[in-house]
Amino acid sequence: MLNGFWFCAPALRSSPSSSSHKSGTPPTRGQSAGFFVGYFESAGEFAFLGLQPPECVVFAWVHPVGGKLHKHLVFTKGSLLRLTFEYIRWLTHRPPRFVFHDAKLPAMTRHQSMQDWPKEKRAHLSRNFFIETLAWLVRGGLVRKLREEAT
Repeated sequence: MLNGFWFCAPALRSSPSSSSHKSGTPPTRGQSAGFFVGYFESAGEFAFLGLQPPECVVFAWVHPVGGKLHKHLVFTKGSLLRLTFEYIRWLTHRPPRFVFHDAKLPAMTRHQSMQDWPKEKRAHLSRNFFIETLAWLVRGGLVRKLREEAT
C-alpha cells in the first residue's frame, strides 16, 4: 500500500487543479505521467521491487502501462525514462540505486527500507532520502523533460 503524493505532468492532468493528489492510487483518467513521492506501507502489488516495508519511495510513472504514451516515454529504446535512468544510475555510486521496469507502473524507482532506522530518526532520514532522490531527478533533467515530452 502506498501513502504519499502523485504529481502529474501539467499537460496530462485531468483537470486544472489536479497537478497533485494524496492517495494510494495514481490519477488514471486517460494517459498520464508524473512522479510519486511517499511511503510503501506494505508490498502489495509492488512486491516485484523486493520491498521491506516501511519504505521511502520515489518513482516516475506513466499510465496506462503499455499505452501509447508509456511506449513513447518508457518502453522504446532511447526513451526519456530509459535514458534518464541510465544517466542517473551512472551518477549514483551508492545504494539505494534507481531500478528500471519497462512493464510496470513505477518505471523508474528508488526506495529504501526504514526498518533499521531508529524510530526517532525516521522523519529526518526520510527527508534526506526524498531531498537526495528528487535532486537526482532534477539533475537528470527528468522533471523538465517529462513536462516537454508529455505535451
